[in-house]
Amino acid sequence: MPTLYLQHFQSPLGAILLGSYGDRLCLCAWMSNIAIESRLAARLKASATDAPSAVTIEASRQLDEYFLGRRREFDLPLLLTGTTFQKRVWENLASIPYGTTSTYQAEAIRLGHPKAARAVASALHRNPLVLFVPCNRVLGANQIPKGYNGGLDVLTALLRLERQNSQRP
Repeated sequence: MPTLYLQHFQSPLGAILLGSYGDRLCLCAWMSNIAIESRLAARLKASATDAPSAVTIEASRQLDEYFLGRRREFDLPLLLTGTTFQKRVWENLASIPYGTTSTYQAEAIRLGHPKAARAVASALHRNPLVLFVPCNRVLGANQIPKGYNGGLDVLTALLRLERQNSQRP
């Protein structure tokens, strides 16, 4: 049976669980949203083991750089596991520049489904690769932070981190 390798990462904003499958990162979830791990293992038909892999070790290094303000983009191969619509939403997030934000409605429009703001919000809630697939850059109407898996305090801190560091050369 294939293996999902799991590694814990302690960020300045809380504990994160990283996971790799094969040679790709497939999980980066705040520990407050750990139910995503069991859904992912079931979807991949893999057994989970609490052991680091080369991919999760590299993900940890890149996350350290991100939280220190030294990294604006991640460059690991990702494995997106979800519905076709969820994957389209997640893939679109990569085009939101570091330090800027969008809204659920704007993302629905970009996908060609202007009435799908709630579906976009639902896809973001199920994002198994937070930070690497930057759902923290998508806010509610009028740019109001809401509904982030790590909690609103974490979301606010991430927005602040990116805004501060995007202004540095």
